[in-house]
Amino acid sequence: MWSGLQSMLPKQIFWAIVIFICAYAWMRGRAEERIAATTCLLATVATHFVISPLHERYTEVETGLLVIDMAVLAAFVTIALLSSRFWPLWAAGLQLTVSMSHMLKGIDLALMPKAYAAAAVFWSYPILLIIVVGTWRTKRKVAQELV
Repeated sequence: MWSGLQSMLPKQIFWAIVIFICAYAWMRGRAEERIAATTCLLATVATHFVISPLHERYTEVETGLLVIDMAVLAAFVTIALLSSRFWPLWAAGLQLTVSMSHMLKGIDLALMPKAYAAAAVFWSYPILLIIVVGTWRTKRKVAQELV
């Protein structure tokens, strides 16, 4: 999931977005936002070690990506279950959609690699956006509570 983002944007822009979002969550967020951002960053780095070579990518179930996506799903579900905030539910739900893309490829191996890749990658952008919005809203809520 997370390395596929890189293929949609130039490397420099992709990494700038991920680092900005993580830095923002680490500086302004609480534990939930920090853990979610760290999860995304670790998943992005780990993906580079498990993804298939470019000529084979998404032609079969990407087992390494499946493992990473399931770990990210577990982290997001745990955050959602422990949080009093609503944004983690959205992140977990979108990550579930990403994880289901692997199941769909497993059911239908004829699924076009581009369709599989799109299903596995697309929702990563909204998840990052959700983390930013969740961090901003949490920061705003904490500031209101102090007043």
